[in-house]
Amino acid sequence: MARKRKGRAISGWLVVDKPAGITSTTVVNKVKWAFDAQKAGHAGTLDPDATGVLAIALGEATKTVPYITDALKCYRFMVRLGIATRTDDAEGDVIETRDARPSDNEITAALAAFRGDILQVPPQFSAVKVDGERAYDIARGGGEMDLAARPLWVESLDLIARPDADHVELEMVCGKGGYVRSVARDLGAAMGCLGHVQWLRRTWSGPFEADKGISLETLDRLAKTDALDAYLLPLELALTDLPELPTTADGAARLKNGNPGMVLTSNADFGDEAWASYMGRAVAVGVYKAGELHPSRVFND
Repeated sequence: MARKRKGRAISGWLVVDKPAGITSTTVVNKVKWAFDAQKAGHAGTLDPDATGVLAIALGEATKTVPYITDALKCYRFMVRLGIATRTDDAEGDVIETRDARPSDNEITAALAAFRGDILQVPPQFSAVKVDGERAYDIARGGGEMDLAARPLWVESLDLIARPDADHVELEMVCGKGGYVRSVARDLGAAMGCLGHVQWLRRTWSGPFEADKGISLETLDRLAKTDALDAYLLPLELALTDLPELPTTADGAARLKNGNPGMVLTSNADFGDEAWASYMGRAVAVGVYKAGELHPSRVFND
């Protein structure tokens, strides 16, 4: 007999406005404890010193994590020019300095090379796996790696402010797998002045916004109370980029059993990924084929 999970069978998304100085994993564990939830996970790690949107899925919402992970995300960050660090952020040891400082026009011109489909080499201190080990573990041990460049879609990258000659504030909207620290490092190198990230904030991720997120102070204050449940968002929000296909009671029953189910209307083409809903609630995600959804993920009530 399968062992029963401890905690509440609660499902939905919680948007946390993560403060600096705490890991994403620590926040997930705190949320799971506060809701007494059976299951929790996050969509997109933030560095410990980064702030902003950390979208945490509870229960059945964990099945929708890939759709938030793949969604566009927006970052505001400050680049400190003239200094390269070992970690590509303010926490690392300084490894080189330069006196050159680009003009605003030179920065704007250089940003063009970082838009669209680009290749990006992750930082040495990152969660990329190298022969089964995390890159940051190897780097902390003094090792250096030749990390392979990875494709990244950058929707936009713009100059927001230039407080002084040494600092430039940027905003980037990008797809899955973007490293802001790599942008700061590579931009500084391209302009001949070097650079690293001084601070970083994820302002939104898919449908979730930092300004509407819960603080850790509020989370602690409302932990284990019914009032905290009011902050929970429906799992369906993660599916907004997919076509919604209403189904019947019979179709919903078939889908929940893992079988293809008939959908009433379709704004999807044959072979498209979509999700079926019954009375406004997600039933399954799958592939649309000739009036039916063939499920790949099924949501339990």
